[in-house]
Amino acid sequence: MTDDLTWLSALEIGQLYRSRKLSPVEVVDAALARMDQVDSRLNAMVTVTADTAREQAVEAERRFASGEDLPALYGIPITVKDLTETAGVRTTYGCVAYADHVPDEDAATWSRLKEAGTILLGKTTTPEFGLLGVTESKLTGITGSPWDPSRAAGGSSGGAAASTVAGIAPVAWGSDGGGSIRVPASLCGAVGVKPSTGRIPLIGNTEPDSTEGPIARHVVDAALLLDVTVGPHPLDRFSLPATGDRYAEAALTEGDLSGLRIAADHGLLHGPVDRETRRVFSAALDDLRAAGAVVEETQVEVPDPLEFFLHYWGPEYLTYVEEMQANGLDVWPLAADIAERAAALSPAEVGRAGRDTKTDIYLAYAKVFADFDLLVTPTTPFPAFPHAGDVGGPATVNGQPLDQPGGHLHRLTESPSHAGLPAISVPCGFTSEGLPVGLQIVGPRFADTAVVTAAARYERATDWCTRHPAL
Repeated sequence: MTDDLTWLSALEIGQLYRSRKLSPVEVVDAALARMDQVDSRLNAMVTVTADTAREQAVEAERRFASGEDLPALYGIPITVKDLTETAGVRTTYGCVAYADHVPDEDAATWSRLKEAGTILLGKTTTPEFGLLGVTESKLTGITGSPWDPSRAAGGSSGGAAASTVAGIAPVAWGSDGGGSIRVPASLCGAVGVKPSTGRIPLIGNTEPDSTEGPIARHVVDAALLLDVTVGPHPLDRFSLPATGDRYAEAALTEGDLSGLRIAADHGLLHGPVDRETRRVFSAALDDLRAAGAVVEETQVEVPDPLEFFLHYWGPEYLTYVEEMQANGLDVWPLAADIAERAAALSPAEVGRAGRDTKTDIYLAYAKVFADFDLLVTPTTPFPAFPHAGDVGGPATVNGQPLDQPGGHLHRLTESPSHAGLPAISVPCGFTSEGLPVGLQIVGPRFADTAVVTAAARYERATDWCTRHPAL
């Protein structure tokens, strides 16, 4: 397999299919060969669907040869996080108890992606039920960053981000409740999108801040996935009406960032930011200015994200941990600790988190967007770190001890989720150790197209998306 084929974007692959210069069989075979080459170092895949992928590639080749007018994503290889249900394909949720679980029905999103003609290469690693910020589980082990497999890929969509950046597939599907798409995108050097609350449906959704979304190497490829997955679903009470927005078209529209007013916050108030991350982020602000944006530094006064995490997510951890213990399963110490602390919360504390504190978070961002079009932050306060088990992060940053390393990993992505805002992480540079740093672009609620457009124009003004790990 040639490097040229490995690093083609989904958009380019589709164009080459239509010009008959490339076939889906070639692409799928190359993707599976790349998987064989690199995944022993990454551990990004749980279940591989090689036989069906090849069968679908043969059918796609036949249909392209017949001259059919096929969807933009038809024949494009994809990986799917192992929290998203895929009918007939093992879905483990990262848990030993579900090691042999095969769903009967597709998630709403996978149903739409299948209808669009994407070809599933396999399911990607996730921590148990997505409960950790790093991708480790007793079922699948540890997933590493493509830039340095001895370091964390982030989570809980770590396998999705790692597989994409490593060249296994041009696109992946993940999920995000407080950063689980954007954090691994940042640590692995991918593009990761968390859309506005309700933009992408989840069947039977009970938690308004969780969503699914795309991970890719290029903004336009993530936009192609958005185009086929957004829109209401009758079984998701939070889903939004269709808007008719065309995200890939917006990503491809020529232009720079002139006229945009962008607020920049280096750390969202509640903790240290690694010096190298801060250096790269500051350089990214200069790149935004060079592309025409007016960038002003500000401070978003959000409530303490670590306290909010415990009060908001803690009861859910308690539920999962009690269920796992009742079934005789081992529980990660960090998850058990969160559950234990959550059990001591009063109903009033939990209620305030879901109502008052969430409103305070939303209003803090609304105050910024009264004067600015977009907000940028580093996606994570530090780059990929040596595997630290379920602690989930480095013990110190700039010599300052972190009492909750795993909480700090998601410190900058948590609050936009709970304000319901669209956000995207795009690569914005590398540390002196060669580790990627993510730029998080956040927009007002429902401004998904504006966020995608700005990210695409920033991407075109830099060359970070052209750099690939040497696996």
